[in-house]
Amino acid sequence: MSAPSKQSDSNSPPRSRLLSTLRHLSAPASVAEPKGDIGLIGLAVMGQNLILNMNDHGYTVVAHNRNTSKVDDFLANEAKGTKIIGAHSIEELVANLKRPRKVILLVKAGDPVDHFINLLLPHLEKGDLIIDGGNSHYPDTIRRAKELEAKGYLFVGSGVSGGEEGARYGPSLMPGGSPAAWPLIKDIFQSIAAKTKDGEACCDWVGEGGSGHYVKMVHNGIEYGDMQILAEAYQILRDVVGLTHDEMGDVLEEWNKSELDSFLVEITRDILRFKDDNGKPLVESIRDTAGQKGTGKWTAISALDLGTPVTLIGEAVFARCLSAIKEERVEASKILKGPEGVSFTGDKKEFIEDIRQAVYAAKIISYAQGFMELREAAK
Repeated sequence: MSAPSKQSDSNSPPRSRLLSTLRHLSAPASVAEPKGDIGLIGLAVMGQNLILNMNDHGYTVVAHNRNTSKVDDFLANEAKGTKIIGAHSIEELVANLKRPRKVILLVKAGDPVDHFINLLLPHLEKGDLIIDGGNSHYPDTIRRAKELEAKGYLFVGSGVSGGEEGARYGPSLMPGGSPAAWPLIKDIFQSIAAKTKDGEACCDWVGEGGSGHYVKMVHNGIEYGDMQILAEAYQILRDVVGLTHDEMGDVLEEWNKSELDSFLVEITRDILRFKDDNGKPLVESIRDTAGQKGTGKWTAISALDLGTPVTLIGEAVFARCLSAIKEERVEASKILKGPEGVSFTGDKKEFIEDIRQAVYAAKIISYAQGFMELREAAK
């Protein structure tokens, strides 16, 4: 029997082509090139609106929520017809992001932030960026930045101001944290931020560590002061000047055309004019107690630590604390009743203008004290 021929069958492929084919067959299926510019976790209204804002400015956003049915609802409704990508898992979120990956967390401050950071880390690489866009306490942001930077990741804590409407059409953004992160998000953040009359973005890099959340904290403290100033002006206009709620609404409408032009004055005007089903001012049916989320208190505590006299913000916080002890106030009012028959008999128009100027002066003091606290903290 003759030995088998060493010559290859003329119909068999060359060795190089055969090896190439085998390598191709054994290789994993190719994955489509990631398209996401940035990811966002947390599809409450703020998260949805921020995503839609980024989409409007040409960025492809990957959206995820712990309750994945919210992802489907968002894509089927508010995000319908956009290039927003839905992700039903952390793995899917990360897989759809371009490198270096950038993920915004818009979840409740505290443990939920740490929870999602821990879920993300196994799927991220060194140089990837996590952004906390909630109202986190700045010491927590400092801790997270140190921990993540030590592992090679980037971290930013960013204040987001403007509420739901601002998130949709232009928030004020206060990012701070890992300096290397700013070039990665500068274009996105400044494009979606609110703009001044001169076209300047209401967003810039604040500093390292917890700087961004510190600035947002003081910003909220100033807002506490603004609300307390308006509350006290309301009491004088009602109890001393003797204006009706509609008349007070008219006064605030005029104030909003002056130096006091602001969102808070505008909505206070609308609140005073709002009637219940019986045609009575709704504000008189609202329980006179105020809660707080903590940022005003944190501002006052930090001011005490710094030795900075942020008196107006501090008193605004204490006014909320006082309002919260409703039962004690009711009992005290039975023992020591307030003044009766107090009414202004002079020129009401002139007095109302005096009140407006007093409100303006108080706001200047509140802002000046807030910026003084920022200056001391930056030293």
